[in-house]
Amino acid sequence: MGQGAGRGLSRGRSPLAGRAGRRAALGGAFPSAVRTGFSTLGHFLSHSGAFIRQRPHPSPEGAAIPAAAEVSRLQSALAETGRGGGSAGVWGLAGTWPVSVCLVLSSSFSGHFQWLLYHRAVPSLIQEGPQCGLVALWMAGSLLNLSQDVSLERIVRVALERGYTAQGEMFSAADMAQLAEEVFQCRAELLSGGLEGENRGRILRHLTAGCPLLLPYDEDSNHEPCRRRGYKAHWAVVSGLLLGLRAGTLSPACQEDGEISGLFRPGPACPPPAPEDVLEIYLLSKQGKSWRPQLWRYRQAHESNAQLTDLCPKRAGDGKAYVVPAGGVRAGLCGRAVLLHPRTAQSALPPPAGPPPAAER
Repeated sequence: MGQGAGRGLSRGRSPLAGRAGRRAALGGAFPSAVRTGFSTLGHFLSHSGAFIRQRPHPSPEGAAIPAAAEVSRLQSALAETGRGGGSAGVWGLAGTWPVSVCLVLSSSFSGHFQWLLYHRAVPSLIQEGPQCGLVALWMAGSLLNLSQDVSLERIVRVALERGYTAQGEMFSAADMAQLAEEVFQCRAELLSGGLEGENRGRILRHLTAGCPLLLPYDEDSNHEPCRRRGYKAHWAVVSGLLLGLRAGTLSPACQEDGEISGLFRPGPACPPPAPEDVLEIYLLSKQGKSWRPQLWRYRQAHESNAQLTDLCPKRAGDGKAYVVPAGGVRAGLCGRAVLLHPRTAQSALPPPAGPPPAAER
């Protein structure tokens, strides 16, 4: 894409709208095909394909998943693998906990950490073309209880009509915030300056309240954040947190999981942990190139987000027109993120999803 790409692009009908329509035709705003869940955590784990490094891969029927594994191997064991199986992955569907939460508390950390998971499941949708931002926005809408009647096709159509995109790309977080407010009637808060500093506390409070975060980052081959100067710019929706807390600081209102020792979920009256008690942070994220969510180290996501500065030369030279804000990728995405809030009290969010109580399993 050359420097001339911008708001003056034609707003005629794009092939994107047709593709979005075929996607939405799977079942309305949230196709049932992407909302399938499992009745119990054990059933979920046995069908997940997750495994602990240096342990045998479970059989198709599901092998026993250990209740504790080494945290030092957490990130490598969470490498995303796509639908075909393979190495360890995280797979969370509606009403279930992510498989990755079985990777908690090694013996070396057992006296120092307690793990608290905030998780709200989002539907999966695989993007067609450079729709990552629009697909992430569609997935995020499910957490606002406002998007039942909003299809991906409508999101694409509005983005085209407003001049935010030409091919499905979203190189401006400010445009993403405006688009979200229009299609979902929510309140969008645009962050700048990266994920650390004052923004860190705002993001943690936002996610522990059950609200979604839209995050631009550079995508590695396994969909995790990397640093490619913006050449692999991508969008994800962050729907939860896995927090490693200092031992003895967990609120009594938190409930320990009935199947995974050392893992806790927030109870109805559970206050967010104090910032000084949070020793480890993982973001529970999903993006449009995989059905599976992942856990990303917070610092890893911050570093990727903070170095989005350049448009990929291959994309710039592909002969297609793209919408890039004045100042380029650096001005549009670098250090930026979007917090989505329900606009009214009538849209109050339910508490973060967790596994059903032991009596219901």
